[in-house]
Amino acid sequence: MDWLSPTNLLQIIVGLGLLNVWLLCGRSATPHRGGASRTLQEEFTAYGLPGFAFYLVGALKIGAALVLIAGVWIALPVRAAAGLVAALMVGAIAMHVKVGDPLMKSLFAALMLAMSAAIVALR
Repeated sequence: MDWLSPTNLLQIIVGLGLLNVWLLCGRSATPHRGGASRTLQEEFTAYGLPGFAFYLVGALKIGAALVLIAGVWIALPVRAAAGLVAALMVGAIAMHVKVGDPLMKSLFAALMLAMSAAIVALR
């Protein structure tokens, strides 16, 4: 089972994690929402970001997630997708800091950053 390499497992974990946040849990309150936000869109408002940022970041993260997952089986720019996710996670952590969130709210973003950086390094 060559597809079960550590890098491929990281790609699947990061990809499914992003899809979970953006497609399944976007309208649900979670412990990782910034500020007092209850939805993903409210979170972007709490950060003071313009309305289009929600859609732009969502499209980038969903697209990167699909590349990471499909990249396990077909040749796709996985390093670029993982690098994009890493950069977006740096931004997510910065937004949590901006609104004065406790460190625990940044945990998911920090883990995604670490896993994405590992994909870039190992690919």
